[in-house]
Amino acid sequence: MSLRLIPDLTVIRPADGNETAGAWRLAVEGTGPVALVLSRQGTPTLPVDPTTAHEGVRRGGYVVLDGGTDPEIVLVATGTEVAVALEAAERLTASGRAVRVVSLPSWEVFEAQDAAYRAQVLPEGVPTVSVEAGVTLGWSRYAGSSVGIDRFGASAPGSTVLRELGITAEHVVDVAEAALGGD
Repeated sequence: MSLRLIPDLTVIRPADGNETAGAWRLAVEGTGPVALVLSRQGTPTLPVDPTTAHEGVRRGGYVVLDGGTDPEIVLVATGTEVAVALEAAERLTASGRAVRVVSLPSWEVFEAQDAAYRAQVLPEGVPTVSVEAGVTLGWSRYAGSSVGIDRFGASAPGSTVLRELGITAEHVVDVAEAALGGD
């Protein structure tokens, strides 16, 4: 989040190798400073073709999984947490929910898109939950509920820290159900 506060800096936090390739291309073809925020942990490849991922990064955000034209809930994530959102979506779908998952690798690039595109990706009036292993500050512009880490100072293997701090599919499902009214 601290990088997103720097004026005129484009921050890109890709979710997988395909998004990383798209981010690199955007960085070298762009006209200004870009911060690529990459993960050291292994990440699964998103269930979209590379062309879709590259185009999605070029637009700052895109639909990775669409549970129909009228989703009940949107899970919007960035970086490796897109995989967590996809796992939560699978669980929510199994319980009969229509879920959309959005990868939002760059807030700055997404905000530069026209309003119609942004509304197509993140439809107004649909409960939305953000998922990022970082502070939730700022996510309120996209989501009514957030799964994040609003504290500092934890030391353990990555998977342990994420589990203990609630960056899990189970916690995302709980927050999504609460956003839907708990039914």
